[in-house]
Amino acid sequence: MSQQEPPVASRRRLGLAVIAAAQFMVIMDTSIIGVALPEMQADLGFSPEDLSWVFNAYVVAFGGLLLLGGKLSDVLGARRVFSAGWVVLAAGSLLAGLASGPGAELAGRALQGAGSALIAPSALALLFMLFGADPKQLTKALALYGAAAPAGGTAGVFLGGIITEYVSWPWVFFINVPIALVILTLVPRVMPSGGPARRARIDLVGAVTVTGGLAAAVYAVVKAPEVGWGAGSTWLVLGIAVVLLATFVATQAKGRYPLVRLGIFRAPDLAAANLAQILLGAAWIPMWFFLNLYLQQVLGYSAFPSGAALLPMTALIMLGMVVVAPRVIGTFGPKKVTVAGLLLLAAGMFWLSFVDPAGSFVVDVLPASLVASLGMSLAFIPTLGTAIAAARPEEGGLASGIVNTSYQVGSALGLAVMTAVAAANGADRIGDPAALTDGYSAAFLGSAVVALLGAAAAAAFLGRSAQAAPEDAAPVDQLA
Repeated sequence: MSQQEPPVASRRRLGLAVIAAAQFMVIMDTSIIGVALPEMQADLGFSPEDLSWVFNAYVVAFGGLLLLGGKLSDVLGARRVFSAGWVVLAAGSLLAGLASGPGAELAGRALQGAGSALIAPSALALLFMLFGADPKQLTKALALYGAAAPAGGTAGVFLGGIITEYVSWPWVFFINVPIALVILTLVPRVMPSGGPARRARIDLVGAVTVTGGLAAAVYAVVKAPEVGWGAGSTWLVLGIAVVLLATFVATQAKGRYPLVRLGIFRAPDLAAANLAQILLGAAWIPMWFFLNLYLQQVLGYSAFPSGAALLPMTALIMLGMVVVAPRVIGTFGPKKVTVAGLLLLAAGMFWLSFVDPAGSFVVDVLPASLVASLGMSLAFIPTLGTAIAAARPEEGGLASGIVNTSYQVGSALGLAVMTAVAAANGADRIGDPAALTDGYSAAFLGSAVVALLGAAAAAAFLGRSAQAAPEDAAPVDQLA
C-alpha cells in the first residue's frame, strides 16, 4: 500500500464516509430486491424455480470474483479499481432495471455482482491506506465500515418496499446510478492515489477456475433441495466444482504470477480469521433470512412492518460495532472477543429456535434477536481486522478479497443448506403456520450449531498460527 502521508482529518472522514457508503450499497443490493420479486416475476416471466436466481446471480458473481477484485486492487491501484467497480455496478443496475426478460435481468444482476466484487476489496484496501498508521483510528474506522453492512441490509428492505409500492420495481436498480455518480465525483478528492500501477500479469486461468468453481458449488447447493441431494445432476455439478477448485489450487501453487499467493495463508491468523468469517456468514445470513420469513408468513407482518421490526437489531449491531467492539477488543484482545461474539450469536439463535406459531414479536423475536445481534457485532470486527492486518502491506487488496470472499461464500452456502434444513422440516408448506414455524425453528437451530463451530474454531486456531517462514517471503515483483 502507499506509504504517503495521510490526508488531512476532514478528507479522511469524508473518505471513510465514501468507503462506508460502498459497504452499505454492496450489502443493500443483496436485500433490496426481496420485496420486489413477486412483481418482477409477473413482469419478466420468471418461473417459481428460477426466481431465486435474481438473488443468486448477484451473490455468485460477487463471491466468485472477489479474489480477482482484490488482486486487481493490488496491481492496478485500489482507487482505480474502486472507481471502475462503481462504473460496472451502475451499468449492471441500468441493465437490470431496463430488462424485459429473465436473461437480461440475470445478466444485469451478475454485472452488479461483478462491480461489487471490485468495490469491496478495494474499499477495504483504501480504508487501511487512510487509517493503517494509527491502530486506534483503524479499529474505529473498521467498526463504522462493519456497521454499514447491517444498515445496508435493513435499508434495502425498507427502500425495496417503498420503491416497489409507490414507484415501480425497476427503481430498486436505478437508485444505484445517481449514487455511483456522486461517489465517482468524490473519489479523486478524498481517496489516496495508492501510487502508480505495477507491471504485472493477471492470472486469468486462476480467476476463471476459482470463479467457476465457487459458482458451481453454490449452484449445486442451491438447486439440491429442488432436485434432490442424491440426484445425478447435483453430484455432477459438485464434481465440476471440485475439479475447478482443485485446478485453481494447483495453478496457484505452480504459477509464476498466481492470483492468490498460497503462502499468504501462512501469515499469522489469516487462515483462522477467514475460517471464522466463513462460519459467521453461514450462521448470520440464514438467521436474518428466516427471521424475516417468520415475521411475514407466520406472524402476518407485511413487508414494511417486517423491515421495521428489524430496526432494533440494526441499531444494536451498529452500536456494538462502533462503540462496544473497539473498547472490548482493546481490553481483551481479538481472540476472546471473537469467541465471545460467536457464542452469543449461537445463544441468540438457539433462543430463536423456540419460536411459536402463535407467538409475538416482543416475546419470541426481540430478546433473542438482540442477543444474536450483539454477538454478530462483537465477532465481525476482530475477525475482519485480524484477516487484513495479517497480510503484507502490498497484499492488502488480496487479503481484503479473501476475507470478503470467505464471508460471502459462507453466507451463500449457509443459506442454501439451512433452506434445505427448513424445507425438510415443514417450511415448504406455505399457509400452514405450525409447519412453517417447525421449519424455521430447525434453521435457527442449525445456524446456532454453525456459530458454535465458529466459536470452537476461533478458540482453537486464532492466536496460535506460527510466523511465516523466511523462505515464504516472495519479492514484491512476484506477488502479482
